[in-house]
Amino acid sequence: MDQQPFDLKNVKVPQLNPKALSAIVVIVLILSFVSSLWFTVEPEEVGIVLQFGKYTRTVNPGLNFKLPFGIEEVIKVPVERQLKLEFGFRSSVPGVRTSYANTKFQEESLLLTGDLNAAEVEWIVQYRIKDPFQYLFRVRNAEQTFRDINEAIMRGIVGDRTVDEVITFGRQEVADAVSVKIQELCDQYELGIKVDQVVLQDANAPGPVQPAFNEVNEAEQEKEKLINQAKSEYNKFIPRARGIAEKTIEEAKGYALERVNRARGEASKFDSIYAEYIKAKDVTRQRIYLETMNDVMQNVGRKLITDETASGILPLFQFDKKEVK
Repeated sequence: MDQQPFDLKNVKVPQLNPKALSAIVVIVLILSFVSSLWFTVEPEEVGIVLQFGKYTRTVNPGLNFKLPFGIEEVIKVPVERQLKLEFGFRSSVPGVRTSYANTKFQEESLLLTGDLNAAEVEWIVQYRIKDPFQYLFRVRNAEQTFRDINEAIMRGIVGDRTVDEVITFGRQEVADAVSVKIQELCDQYELGIKVDQVVLQDANAPGPVQPAFNEVNEAEQEKEKLINQAKSEYNKFIPRARGIAEKTIEEAKGYALERVNRARGEASKFDSIYAEYIKAKDVTRQRIYLETMNDVMQNVGRKLITDETASGILPLFQFDKKEVK
């Protein structure tokens, strides 16, 4: 069977009934009208309703209604979602293992420090939209303004500090100061933004001077190591020597106090004896004599007592006997 060549002249357009065509148009208009009457706001958003471009109201999440055919327009603003801006780098594929773009954004990250050095600082600002009306209508292009504020504040804070503070021990202080300053400017400009956190993602010396900077850091670490070793040796011997000195001083004070108290006691004893001696000189003299002889005679090995009035007969002493102790 031979095929006939295709000819547009042979194509016949089906004829529509004017009533059916009118019905289709009416149905399309009704569907468009009905679909334009409502809109849905997600749980983390609010809807800003504009009537002929003028703000009229703010609607909460859920199903809401508006005037159709462009009379009212809805702008959805994520007020419960945490947003972020990246400076000095860009995340190409966010996730658990975030991928970063290879392009360098040195016009953002290259900053001048207070000691006239350069530092490459990459940071993230996490924020929320706290006032949708201010965010949309107080400042034109609020996000770009917010980005410019971040860059200006970071350059000012870094410019007041040394490169060591920015790169090493002062990073958290820099981030906190930047967060406070950004929030102050956002409130002043009525951006409707609340800053949650500023995080310094990375802070290093520029690539061409990185080896020299690393050598300086190593030298600083070696210096700190030697200082700590010297302090350790100092703490090992000096406190011990001070303890020995304090002990010797306290022992000397105790000995001096003991001698003084003993001398005072002996002087007081002498004064008491002298007072009694004055009252009865003969009795006191006799008593002192007897007490003294008692102490002396106890140290004599053999005692021979004779009567000084004995005469005529030579006293006999037993010198050959050993003393019985």
